[in-house]
Amino acid sequence: MSTRDPHSGRASEGIGGTKPGQDEGSATFGAFARKPSARRVAVDISSAKTPEGGVESVEALPDDAVELGFIADAYGLKGWVKIVPHANGKQGGDALLSAKRWWLAKGRDYKSARCLQSKVHADTIVARFAGCDDRDTALALKGHTVNIARSDFPKLDSEDEFYWVDLIGLDVENEAGVALGRVADLIDNGAHSILRIEYPSTDKDGKPVTGERLIPFVGVYVKTVDRAAKRIVVDWDADY
Repeated sequence: MSTRDPHSGRASEGIGGTKPGQDEGSATFGAFARKPSARRVAVDISSAKTPEGGVESVEALPDDAVELGFIADAYGLKGWVKIVPHANGKQGGDALLSAKRWWLAKGRDYKSARCLQSKVHADTIVARFAGCDDRDTALALKGHTVNIARSDFPKLDSEDEFYWVDLIGLDVENEAGVALGRVADLIDNGAHSILRIEYPSTDKDGKPVTGERLIPFVGVYVKTVDRAAKRIVVDWDADY
C-alpha cells in the first residue's frame, strides 16, 4: 500500500514495499499532493475541451479546494504566471499540471481561472490562463494562493494508494482497539511517509498538552486504511 500526497503529490512510499519503477528516494510534493511520477513534460490543454471563461471573480472557493502553492510573480511578457508550489516543483505536481480549472485566493478575493497550459520550470511551475495575455494582467495575480478542487486530482493507480490530504484527520488506533490519536500531518523522510499523530495528554504538572506520535506509513506498521470509517489501524503500542 502506498500513499500519495495533492502539488500537489502522492503521499509516500508503499505499504508492503516499493513498487517496480517507483523512485523511493524522491521527495514528496508537499502535504497535499501526489508523489512525483515520471511525467515531467508540459501539459497543454489549450485545444482540449475546457470550461468556458478566463480569470473571473467568484464568491467562494469550492468546498473541496486544496491549496497547492501561490503565485509569486509574472513570467515573461505574454501573461504567464510563476507558481511556487508547497514543495519542489521540479519533482512534478500532477494536479497543477493536469487540472483545467484553478481557483485563486487572496484575502477575500476569490477567482476562477481557466488554465490553458502549465509546465515545470526549475523549482517552480509556470502557467497560462485564458484572458491573461500580458505581464500587467499576470502581475495583478501575484500573491494569490493556487487551489485545485480535490475532485480534479489525477486518479491514483490503485485502491491502495492515497493522497495525503485524504489521510489528514483520520483517527488512528492499534490492533487492540486502543485509540492513538488523529493524523495531523504527514512527513516525508526521503524513504517513506510518516504519520504525525496528535493526541490529548498531560504534562508532568497535570496540565493538558498535545502529545505526538510518529508512525512510518509502511506495511510493517500500517495494517488498514478505511477512509469511509475515517480510521487507520496500525501495529503500534500505545506506550511507544
